[in-house]
Amino acid sequence: MAYDVTVILDDRPGELARLGEVAGAAGVNLDGFAAFTGEGRGVVHILVDDDRLEALRDALDQAAMGVVEAREVFVVSVADEPGALGELARRLADANVNIDLAYTTFGGVRVVFATDDLQSARAVLAG
Repeated sequence: MAYDVTVILDDRPGELARLGEVAGAAGVNLDGFAAFTGEGRGVVHILVDDDRLEALRDALDQAAMGVVEAREVFVVSVADEPGALGELARRLADANVNIDLAYTTFGGVRVVFATDDLQSARAVLAG
């Protein structure tokens, strides 16, 4: 299983570096991430395997960079061609599955999806 971990940082130089250093020191590989800033804060979404989730939580807590939310997500391989994302998103939409988070991963063409109905989303994209 994969988890999306949401961390809120101060919007200042070095915070993302510190987050990466803390995760690295804990032996946690970040499989993907997305980061956005606004209103003086940074919102970071990190993709980690479930077997490293607690290690990441503990390391971030010790560094006073607490986890706001950790939730199960699913990661789908996507063809590296025009329209591929649209096709996947359309299949989910046609099954009435709402995507509330999506970002890509490192090392290939894969998309992370979060939804309130993981079971339906997985079933739609598996078949």
